[in-house]
Amino acid sequence: MKELTSHEALHTIRKNERLLALYLYTPMCGTCQVAGRMIDIVENLPQPFVFAKANLNYMADFATEYAVESVPCLLLFKDGVEVERIYAFQSVPFLYEALKKVA
Repeated sequence: MKELTSHEALHTIRKNERLLALYLYTPMCGTCQVAGRMIDIVENLPQPFVFAKANLNYMADFATEYAVESVPCLLLFKDGVEVERIYAFQSVPFLYEALKKVA
């Protein structure tokens, strides 16, 4: 999964004509570590999303613009528009189904 800066994340969202899953985390967050492993598994399953991640510690403006309430957070975009936001990473099957609903 590619690591993005705030500028790269905004550029990717605006220019992406496909499906984008942006995983927001902070390195010291234990729940984020578990969620990251779940995302790694989902990324390798058959699905049409492009995956990227970003450390929210360095993205204050992005967090404000997108009203991110906490981490971990998974933002799902379709044609540059946010269509789903997930804070509770319940399980790999739950995340996979959420992606399938958007696709």
